[in-house]
Amino acid sequence: MTSPPPPSVRRGHVEVLRIFDVADDIDLRRVEELLAGRQNYARIRLARVAPKAIAFGDPPIVTDLLAPAVEVLGVRCDTRATARIHSFGVVSVSLEVRLPRVMPWAEWEAFAREAEREAVALPFWRGHLQGLLDAMRPAMHDPSPVRLEEDYAIVTVRELDPPLSAAELQEAVDLVPLLAHERRPLSAAARAEVLRHAHGYYLDDLVILTWDRAFVLEPSDDDDIADVLEVANAQLLELRVYDALMDAELPRTYQAAAAVQGRRARLSGQYSRTAHQMRALVAEVTEITEKVDNALKVTEDVYLARVYSSALELFRVRFWAASIDHKLGLIRDTYTALYDEAVATRAEWLEAAIVLLIVLELVIAFAGELLR
Repeated sequence: MTSPPPPSVRRGHVEVLRIFDVADDIDLRRVEELLAGRQNYARIRLARVAPKAIAFGDPPIVTDLLAPAVEVLGVRCDTRATARIHSFGVVSVSLEVRLPRVMPWAEWEAFAREAEREAVALPFWRGHLQGLLDAMRPAMHDPSPVRLEEDYAIVTVRELDPPLSAAELQEAVDLVPLLAHERRPLSAAARAEVLRHAHGYYLDDLVILTWDRAFVLEPSDDDDIADVLEVANAQLLELRVYDALMDAELPRTYQAAAAVQGRRARLSGQYSRTAHQMRALVAEVTEITEKVDNALKVTEDVYLARVYSSALELFRVRFWAASIDHKLGLIRDTYTALYDEAVATRAEWLEAAIVLLIVLELVIAFAGELLR
């Protein structure tokens, strides 16, 4: 059986995401108040599923941005720019570069690669982010002075000419160069790794995920897959932020514990104060990581659930969450030990005070007998 010839792409786009950590958390209701009358905004709601099939912890706000002009392969392309604001302190800026005309598959590959490169190189990202942050600053708690960021690209095909099923497309073209951005042939093992996270539901849809980018074949106009992948990347970024925070806090925790060892610290109550500070840190980090973990729950849509779970696995989100939990456990053990020692110290002093009172009572009684 011969493979079908490579198709042309009639409709498609390349979306580049740049995701920033900007604050400890963001009050989205306050953001809505601040943006009202200034720019369009809405809460994200997936088009593919019923509301009961998906649950956002606090649905992020999406707002349009002024899109820059982009020229790809000498052709000016229509673009769309948006920002998504998450309650756990993350802002994701997206730039979508749309296919300007029908292209044979080989040309589409070159277009997708060049569109991503051109979009990433634009000075648009930081300027638009800063403008948005200035507008919503009163809603941000503890803005981040140094912002970590993640990049991700999503290559989407809406319409092929001639129409092909997902299986026929994979027979007609090699998707690996599009996903890996490699022109040289990859080994069998490398190819298998690139194509490992592939999912489909209908005959004519397909999602393939890699660490840097995803390929989406989706004949409808909904962007649910892109929204789910954006949330997974936002979760990854925020867990990386808090894992780095815990790496910095652990040495300080051990230094603080060592500093309160000694008689003067016992007498001054530093044990309790230091333990309370550690407990407050654990509570704060736990609250934020739970908010991150509950950012999105896909319950009844099997396709989206598989894509989302696959993204969490690929991005090692659960590894980062486990790393944070482990470090929080070390701090919990430290402040528990400090509390136990503080309690033991109080008990020792209480016992000493009781003994002194008994001795004093005996001395007073003995002195009274002598004076009779």
